[in-house]
Amino acid sequence: MAHSAVEEINDEERAKLDDVERDSAALEALIEDLASASRRRRQFAARVVALLSAEEPELLAPHIDALIDALYRPEAQTRWEVLDALTRLVPTHAKEVGAAFEGAEAALFDELSSTLRFSAFNFLATWGASERGRSKKVWPILDEAIQCYHGDLEYRDMLACLMTFAEGKIAGEVADELAGRLQFDAQNGKGASIKARSAEIYDHLVKRFKLKDPKKRTRVVPKDDDEDEEEE
Repeated sequence: MAHSAVEEINDEERAKLDDVERDSAALEALIEDLASASRRRRQFAARVVALLSAEEPELLAPHIDALIDALYRPEAQTRWEVLDALTRLVPTHAKEVGAAFEGAEAALFDELSSTLRFSAFNFLATWGASERGRSKKVWPILDEAIQCYHGDLEYRDMLACLMTFAEGKIAGEVADELAGRLQFDAQNGKGASIKARSAEIYDHLVKRFKLKDPKKRTRVVPKDDDEDEEEE
C-alpha cells in the first residue's frame, strides 16, 4: 500500500516536472490546474505536485493554501497526491500545513480508496509528531483509524507511520495511550509482521517514556444536547 512519488514516472510527467522546476510561471499554471474543471487535469497536476515535493519541496511552500484547497476535490487521486506533498512540507512548514487537518481527517475515513486513507494517516502521523500539542490533536483520530483498519492490508504500512509518530515530539499521555493500544498485538498479535512492528513501537515507547502500565485511550462519550441545556 505504501507508495512513492518517484515510482513509474512517465515521459509526460517528467517533462512537466522539469518545466515547473525551471519556470515559476509554469508552476503557477500547474497549481491553478488543481482547481481545473477537468478531473484529468486536476489529477495530472496533483501527480506532478507530488513528484515536485519529492525533489524540490520548497518550491511548493508559497502554494500551501492552494494545496489544502485541493483536498476538497471529489477524486481520490488528487487528494492523496496532495497529501503526500503536504507531508513532505511538514519538516519546514508544520504550522502552515496544519490547516490541512480537516481535509486529512475526511480523507482518512474515505470509504472507497485505501491509498487515500493511507496518505491521510501518514500526513496526520507526521504532522502530529512535529509538536506535543499537535500530537494531542491528531491522536484521537489516529486511534480511531487504528481500530477501523486493523484488519486491512494498509494497516501494516500504517504501523510504519506510527513508528515515525512514536519517535517524534509527542506528549507523554499520547505515548501512554498508543502503547496501550498496541500492547495486545505486541504480545499476542496474529501475523509475524504486525506483531514484530507493534512490539518494536511498544518497546520504544515503554523505554523512552518509562511507561509502567500503559492504558488504551478511554472513549469519551459526548453529552446529549438536552442534558447540556438542562445543566445550563
